Amino acid sequence: MKLSLNGIKDAAAWKAAGISLPSYDVEKIAADTRKAPVWVHFGAGNIFRIFIGGLADKLLGQGDMDKGITCAETFDFDVIDKIYDPYDNLVLAVTLKADASTEKQVIGSLTEAIRAVSGDPAQWNRLKEIFVNPGLQMISFTITEKGYALTGPDGSFFPFIQADIENGPEKAGSAMAVVCALLLERYKAGKLPLAVVSMDNCSHNGEKLQSSIIAMAKEWEKKGYVDAGFVEYLSDESIVSFPWSMIDKITPRPADSVCAELKNLGIEDMDPVITSKKTYIAPFVNAEGPQYLVIEDKFPNGRPPLEKAGVYMTDRDTVNKVERMKVTTCLNPLHTALAVYGCVLGYTLIADEMKDPELSRLVHEIGPVEGMPVVTDPGILSPQDFVDEVIKVRIPNPFMPDAPQRIATDTSQKVGIRYGETIKAYMEKYGDAKKLKAIPLAIAGWCRYLLGVDDEGKKFELSPDPMAPELVKKLEGVVVGKPETYQGQLKEILSNANIFGVDLYEAGIGSLVEDMFVEEIAGPGAVRAVLKKYITA
Repeated sequence: MKLSLNGIKDAAAWKAAGISLPSYDVEKIAADTRKAPVWVHFGAGNIFRIFIGGLADKLLGQGDMDKGITCAETFDFDVIDKIYDPYDNLVLAVTLKADASTEKQVIGSLTEAIRAVSGDPAQWNRLKEIFVNPGLQMISFTITEKGYALTGPDGSFFPFIQADIENGPEKAGSAMAVVCALLLERYKAGKLPLAVVSMDNCSHNGEKLQSSIIAMAKEWEKKGYVDAGFVEYLSDESIVSFPWSMIDKITPRPADSVCAELKNLGIEDMDPVITSKKTYIAPFVNAEGPQYLVIEDKFPNGRPPLEKAGVYMTDRDTVNKVERMKVTTCLNPLHTALAVYGCVLGYTLIADEMKDPELSRLVHEIGPVEGMPVVTDPGILSPQDFVDEVIKVRIPNPFMPDAPQRIATDTSQKVGIRYGETIKAYMEKYGDAKKLKAIPLAIAGWCRYLLGVDDEGKKFELSPDPMAPELVKKLEGVVVGKPETYQGQLKEILSNANIFGVDLYEAGIGSLVEDMFVEEIAGPGAVRAVLKKYITA
């Protein structure tokens, strides 16, 4: 069997293999969408293909949509050449369930795949043609938070962004310049309305996207490439809106076990590829079952009935509350604790950590016990149900190949929101955060992790983190196995409100974190002993 428009015509073979096929006419939908596109998505990677593509597939199957999604890739054009074109834009979606079963379906909602680059006239003109179509309702994004960045830490434009500013709309190269240039075409076609929707997993994503697009337009205005009316057009949310959203679905890299299973079923050419931009991608996408997408309902030109596919359509404040619930209480703090302790205790799979009685208890204490008293309740989702699903279904799923080493990346950039917000909420509610025990233990675990020595005394490599060199330097002199070498080296870190969002000593827990840390460096097995001491007491 081949994953292609011709290949799926042998419906009996796919059914015998336990793989569902689209119930709609994929070729007709593709042809109709090319004539009158309504939805363009930038960022043609895995979470888009299985989640967003899956939503559209469901709506098409239910008869609630009659057009698919036009895919545009701004960064890694090998994805189009090696994963979209050879498979007629079809996706084989594999849902990994906790009981070891998989659910497999072919998604046919991705109707056209375009290289979004001004240097390819045919592709560029096709995008322009799409953007001047009055029926276009929305463009959406999963390009990662980095895709919206225009400036470096010093505030100056990245060289490639500066080049886009100098060269103007017709020579746009970066994602933000490409989108801004295409919105310029829509402006010139009659100031046509559109929703510009970030679906990236970052706080205030719509605000970040809007800021970058308008900043690019203003720089072009200074250079004389665009008029002031274009900036006004982008700034009027009754015409061009930038809805906020919250997305949640764990979509790891293609698993070898899934690839082998598909080959055993007789499906050809399923091997993953590594592109020239180091993207690890395959004709199939594997992901967990649970998924959440909450979007601010602000669409000036109409929209597909996304709520009929399970999307929560709401207001901006509610989107913000859902995001806060997830990031500060119900998911991300638990992941970070498992990441740092997993590295120190020698784990390579997050799911395996949930079989560890101490670590399982730790995340229960961080979320349901310590987080729930101050959780943000968005109203549309139950925080208790959400965290229960995370602890009982999502994290323990043994078929989700997610590693603590990956999740430990950039922890210094995350602890402020993941733990600092709960600490501040305790200070506001109780006057200090002295009631907390598991969250200080998670912070102590991160500090212990920074030493790069596991609980057996063996060295390991820290995950990438922009502050790691600075933090490691502050801990110079601390030696695992010699607790007397601790001479207050943590104080400067724990009092840094830029890291935690608050001075931990002012919160009343700085000394506790220090005590836990000193106990954890006592020698081999000390980390395990500390976990047992503090979370079973």
